Amino acid sequence: MNKLLQILFFVLFCVGTAHATKIKGHVYDKQTGEAIVGATVVMENPRRVTNTGLDGTFEFKAVATGSASISVSYITYKTITKTFTVAKEDNEHLKFYMESDSKRLDDITIKSNPVSSTDQGARRLEKNATQVMNIVSGKAIEISPDLTVANVMQRVSGVSIERNSNGDGQYAILRGMDKRYNYTLVNGVKIPSPDNKYRYVPLDLFPADLLDRLEVYKTLTPNLEGDAIGGGINMVMKNAPGKFQVNANLSTGYNQLFFDRKFASYNASDIQHKSPYERNGKSYSATQNDFTKGTLDYQYKNPAPNLIGSLSLSQRFLDNKLGVVLAGSYQNTYRGSNSTFYNNAVTGTDAYAVITSKSYREFSEQQQRTGLHGKVDYVFNKNHQLTLYNVYVNLKNQQLRDAVTTTYNSVYNPTAGNAELVYNTRSRLTEQQIYNSTLHGDHQFFDKFKVQWSAVYSSAKNEVPDNTSISLNGLQQHFQSSRTTLVNTSPVNHRWERNTDEDLAGYLDLTYRFAIGNNKVDVMAGGLYRNKQRSSFFNNYTLSPGAADAGRVYGVDFQNYTDLNLIVTNPTGAVANPLTYDASEKISAGYGMFKYSVSKLEVVGGARIEHTNQGYNLLFSAGETFPKGSQVYTDVLPSLTAKYFLTEKAQLHASYYKALNRPGFYEIVPGKVVNEEFQERGNPNLKRALADNYDLRYELFPGASEQLMVGAFYKKIKDPIEYTFQADATRGQDIYYTPGNFGTAHNYGAEVDYIKYFSKIGVKANYTYTHSRITTPKTTRIINAITGDIQALSVDQERPLFGQSEHIGNLSLLFKDTKKGWDAQLAGAYTGPRINTVSQFLNNDLWQEGFIQMDASAEKRFKGGISVFIKANNILNTPTKLFIKGTNPENDKINEDLVKDGHTLIRSDYYGQSYLLGFRYKFN
Repeated sequence: MNKLLQILFFVLFCVGTAHATKIKGHVYDKQTGEAIVGATVVMENPRRVTNTGLDGTFEFKAVATGSASISVSYITYKTITKTFTVAKEDNEHLKFYMESDSKRLDDITIKSNPVSSTDQGARRLEKNATQVMNIVSGKAIEISPDLTVANVMQRVSGVSIERNSNGDGQYAILRGMDKRYNYTLVNGVKIPSPDNKYRYVPLDLFPADLLDRLEVYKTLTPNLEGDAIGGGINMVMKNAPGKFQVNANLSTGYNQLFFDRKFASYNASDIQHKSPYERNGKSYSATQNDFTKGTLDYQYKNPAPNLIGSLSLSQRFLDNKLGVVLAGSYQNTYRGSNSTFYNNAVTGTDAYAVITSKSYREFSEQQQRTGLHGKVDYVFNKNHQLTLYNVYVNLKNQQLRDAVTTTYNSVYNPTAGNAELVYNTRSRLTEQQIYNSTLHGDHQFFDKFKVQWSAVYSSAKNEVPDNTSISLNGLQQHFQSSRTTLVNTSPVNHRWERNTDEDLAGYLDLTYRFAIGNNKVDVMAGGLYRNKQRSSFFNNYTLSPGAADAGRVYGVDFQNYTDLNLIVTNPTGAVANPLTYDASEKISAGYGMFKYSVSKLEVVGGARIEHTNQGYNLLFSAGETFPKGSQVYTDVLPSLTAKYFLTEKAQLHASYYKALNRPGFYEIVPGKVVNEEFQERGNPNLKRALADNYDLRYELFPGASEQLMVGAFYKKIKDPIEYTFQADATRGQDIYYTPGNFGTAHNYGAEVDYIKYFSKIGVKANYTYTHSRITTPKTTRIINAITGDIQALSVDQERPLFGQSEHIGNLSLLFKDTKKGWDAQLAGAYTGPRINTVSQFLNNDLWQEGFIQMDASAEKRFKGGISVFIKANNILNTPTKLFIKGTNPENDKINEDLVKDGHTLIRSDYYGQSYLLGFRYKFN
């Protein structure tokens, strides 16, 4: 009987299979025609469920012939159902076009559709944008390995990043243009920088999970501020959807570096944020008791695990008229690096530098990053809307750097017997913060006239209180001996630095629309006024042992110096210096532009006029030639953009615009600061740079989340600003690092950007070639044939722009299984060699070696909105290595594998891998 049932079942199965077939389909957004990823597809009788893949497709296998019914649903879309007949073969490829179910108010639209932060929405914005741009969606950021905006930036074509001392990205270089040539926006409004020297904003301040999307502008139109030769970075913060929504995540992890060594720290709890001069008055004489001992109280232990979390809440009230978003992020991480640095010098008539000493440094850094974002918008009616944005970010970095420098006579030689040792430890607390509040209005009159305005307050602050360093000298008896005596012969330094920026700004944009025949024409005009006030404070105290303690031996094993008996050599401080100053900048701008659209062509053109009044006032003049100074100038910045639509999915995008780059306040103040390795000076004669920029890009958007973009660009920069080492004509051999203008530079290149999905597999790839040239003066030395003396000779040398890599590439492999809830990504970024420091001497520039950064992430979603994720960064433990192109024969004697392929290694920094494990909760 059982055998008979088995045979009967087998027969029925064969009959069913003979009459079964496959059903395939595609789900699109009806309005845009773009594929929808992750839609739920249900087939009835029997009930079967699947989800659309990365390309919007779905498939049911072994479907019985006959009548069938399929329904498709997705959040904020109306559910649609189709009934059809399944044939044995040649079944129609089903297409479902979904309509949005969100409430809309004509031109003032409540962005309740989640597509606005997805890859589909990003591609749509790129396609419709007037300027050439690239966008990283909020969804792509969420599932990526990146925690900060700086690290997200490295995924964009044409962008490379500069790392900070712990290996994280900090600044972005766009198309080979150094960070100084870019600006940063939050919701379209420029924000000030907390940097104590420059205008550019450290992007590692911003937690990536606060963003709805990240926009990178590669060209400008007249309604955008004109000081972005390289481009602009716009961080669009989270928005309020059409229903109550919660998004929370919490994660923890560790850095591989601290499996191998201890984390060094100090007691920062009692640091005085004001110097004795500020606390006690101008004439106060400080003693050792006025300085905390905590900055010299070193501790070495295993750090706590990293802790990272974020929470966002959003809802609309009053029949969707009032929208509220509250979002916060907190990151407490322990990072560091192990660094080896070979000090070098060019002596005599040597063509290349000779290594004179070796420094080994260990950095330990605790970073506490906080981000808060709040947004309230109110829609009065279809013509009027008000929005209030508030953004606050804070980065507190507590760093301890241990260093030991070994010097063997004039040339470094580890086998040459006695050596002088210098132990230097620095404890530094840096706090940077940015706050921005923007009230924005959108108004429509008579269906043709549109008014947009913004009132903006922004502030930025950088504070480094009681930056303490101590240097002790010792003597190593032999390179194999560990006997070392430490004698405090060098001073202890306590330094206070603080700068604040405050901006008050107003924006106005007017648009009038009319028609010429069947063609639309927009005429736009507007302006900007910004008043920036900056204050900068610098004070420094030096402490040395008294006569009774001179030559005191502190021993071999040292961890803190809280028992030192020191005398303040400058008891009233050093506040009377050029770095204590006030500065201001007033910018007035106006523009006029038009937008003309015909069937296959869109043209946007116009001009922007910017008037700059920038000045400074040294509060303590010390005989400087220019204790007060100002720069006043007006620039006319024309631009023209054209888009030609080849098909519905392909277009040509061409652009020309003129832009400028203003000097920073610090750069034009005629002061100097003595750093650990060199002296730095301002240049009151520094001029702004001006550039003509040309772009052409072919853009193809074959699918909702797919693209192929091939472009070329050219920049001609007049008076580019670069930093170089210069000899001090009044002080013999002294050199200093200073900004200057250097003729005309040229920068051109090509980009390819490709995104393609194959159901569950996706590929994101981009490559950028950049070539630039600038000519700057260099020093070479020759022997005078008559006198026999060594003579310095100035020559011009052509080189690439500072920070420009000839080759940049990204490759990401994506996996997405919406049915089983999996997302995974393996991302690699390549940055080619680039100049790190411009040397005073011919052919001695310091280059950074090309490197590959490899990161990965994966996420598994479960029912109830819960998901678990893992992120891994710097998987290959990629170091930063600096080298000189060339070598001195003396360096070949050093048995440390420093000379290779004609290059001399100068520095190598290793950061270790970082791992993170966490969970995420989403409601709606």
